[in-house]
Formats: sequence, structure tokens, C-alpha cells
Amino acid sequence: MGGLTIERLEVLLAVAAIVALIARRLKLPYTVGLVVAGVGLGLLNVVPEVILTKELIFRLLLPPLIFEAAFFIHWKELKENFVSVLVLASAGVLVSTLVVAGLMSVLGGWSFAIAAVFGALIAATDPVSVIAMFKDLKIGGRLKLLVEAESLFNDGVAALLFSVAMVGATGGALSGGVVAITLLREVGGGIICGGLVAGVALFLAGKTDDHLVEVTFSVIAAFGAFLLADYFHCSGVLAVLVAGLLIGNLGDIGAITDHGREAVGAFWEFAAFVANSIIFLLIGVREMSLLDDFARHLPMIGLGILASLIARAIGVYGVAALLRKPENRVEMPYRHVMVWGGLKGAISLALVLGLPTNFPKREELIAVAFGVVAFSVIVQGISMPWLMAKLNLIPKPDPTAVGAVDSPS
Repeated sequence: MGGLTIERLEVLLAVAAIVALIARRLKLPYTVGLVVAGVGLGLLNVVPEVILTKELIFRLLLPPLIFEAAFFIHWKELKENFVSVLVLASAGVLVSTLVVAGLMSVLGGWSFAIAAVFGALIAATDPVSVIAMFKDLKIGGRLKLLVEAESLFNDGVAALLFSVAMVGATGGALSGGVVAITLLREVGGGIICGGLVAGVALFLAGKTDDHLVEVTFSVIAAFGAFLLADYFHCSGVLAVLVAGLLIGNLGDIGAITDHGREAVGAFWEFAAFVANSIIFLLIGVREMSLLDDFARHLPMIGLGILASLIARAIGVYGVAALLRKPENRVEMPYRHVMVWGGLKGAISLALVLGLPTNFPKREELIAVAFGVVAFSVIVQGISMPWLMAKLNLIPKPDPTAVGAVDSPS
């Protein structure tokens, strides 16, 4: 998978551990440090054969990240905010996709079909980026739930819209029936696959009190849900999300022992750390290999950044304004965080890297997508602590410190 051997994995993990130490000392967001370190690895040509591919992201790195995030989401909290999360993750992503498509088509000269593909893949706010940032800042409460859950659900929605947009861009008949069948297969199939695999894993885990076996079944559930959904051409993201939610919440009713739950949680935190590290380091490495493309497509990259920011703002502020009931309302400071904290990452890159080699403007789409991701991770990532301090969500940063701040204990 992309030349990721044991030796190269050890190099990446060693760099990641050092970056974690330095980032914490400098109070920088960890993901920013990883991307910068990845650029350094690219300059030094340390891991030249490790290539960031759709297969590497989707099959190896994404399941741990989605499963770990879903595992720690409590169903009671999700249920209380489910309407807000669902509306923002569905209508918000649809609006964002259409706004990006319109701007890239009208101002960038792309056909609307190609622009819609880009709009869908760039509309996803990646849980890799968002969750890592919130862990760094130790954000909790409703804000954490809203941002984490919305980012997880909108990844699934963005992948669905991407599938629909690809039908139109590749010359397929994009009728209402085709859209309905595609959505039904992706959503329904993903939920069924995730629920089925999680159910089997919980049943088997309930037959043992060995925490190592319980961890093993959780690993089988995470990767098995994705692979099963992928085999039937359903949404792997939704399948892993459902599996993580079920195991994280139903495991407490006897399927997983208390000691087993601690072991499962600790394992997935480490797995997410490893996946995070590899993804963001390889993003930095890939950025170096695209320098010529960046220079050639700089105006379109700038337009892509602007379009994604405008679209995210309209998608969050506009849709949140429709949530009028007190229990569903999203406070204005939270909206600001969701807009500027809508970082891009693995999902967007996996989708763009998976475009067919003969897809129109493929190289330009890849360059623009990587440019948008780099901007969001570095610029938005570094400035998020400052924004949250201005909104009084965390203590104001020490003027002598760099980047992020420590949150209150």
C-alpha cells in the first residue's frame, strides 16, 4: 500500500513522536507540526517511495480514525443533538457542495459537472483534522460533540454526493431515480453492513472476559465493516461510523467487560494516533512533490480556498439559522468555530486521488485539493486557538507562546 514498509513506518512513527513532543512544547497544533515535518521529509527525500493513495487512506488509515471517534461518542449526548448534527451534516454539506461548484464553474471556468465533483470532495470536514485539534485543546461539552459528530456524519454525506456527482461527470444519466437508488444503496447498505458486523463482534465478545480478545473483535469490526460495505459498493465511512457507535455504546450492557472497554479505548486512541501521524506526514511529503503543479495552478488554488471558505460559512450559518427550536439551536460562537474549524484532510484527498486517470482536469483537481487542505490544516489550524480564545471558549493565549494554548483543567 503505497510503499509503506515496516522500516518506513518506523521512520514515520519516530518523526511523529518527536513532532508531538516539540508541538506540545511550542503549543502548536499537532497536525500542523506533522504537515511541516512531512514537508521536511520530502525535502530530505527520506521516504520517497511512500505514496499517499486512496487505497492507503480508505483501507488502512481511515477506519481507525472514524471508529475511534465514534466509539467515544455517547449515544445520549448524540441523541440530544441529533437533529442539529443531521441537518448540518446533510443540508449543510449539500449547500456547501453547490456553492463551491457554482463558484469554481463561474469564476474558474470548469464545467459544472467537474466543479460539482470537486465541491463534493472538498465539502467534507475531516474528522482526522478536527478531532486531533480538539484533543490538543482538550475541548469538551456540547461544542466538542457538535463538531465531532457533524464532521463524522458529513464525511459520509460528502462521499454520497461525490458518488452522485461522479455519475453526472462521467456521462451517466443523472435522473431522480438514479440519485435515489445511489443514496439508498450507499446509506442503507452502509448502515446495514456496520450494524451487522458490530452485532456479530459484540455477540462474540460477550462470550469471553479476555480483554485482548475483546480488542481483537473491535479491530475486526472496524476494518470488517468497511471492507464489507466496500464489497457491496456501499458507504464504508457510514459502516465504520455505525459499528463504532454500536460497540462504543452497546458494549457497556454486558458484551464488553469494564477492563475490556478500557483496553479497547486505549488501543483505539493509539491506533488513531498512528493513523493521524501517517496521514499528515504523508500530506506534507506529497505537498513537496506537487510544488510545480502548485505554481502552475496557483490562481485556481486561491479560488478553491476562497470558495471552500465561503461555502462552509454559508453551509453552517445559513443552515444553523433554520434550527429555531431551543434544543436544536446552535449558539453563534459555536457556529464561528464550526466554520473556521471545518478543516479538510484525508477524506478529500482520498476521493480526489481516486479519480480515474482519464478524468478531465484530474491533475488540476489534485493540485487544488492539496492546496485547500494545506491551507486549512496550517492557516486555520494555527489560528483556531486564537479564535476560540477571542470567543472566550478557552483562556486567551500567552503572548509569549506560539500557536495553541493549554485549556483549563
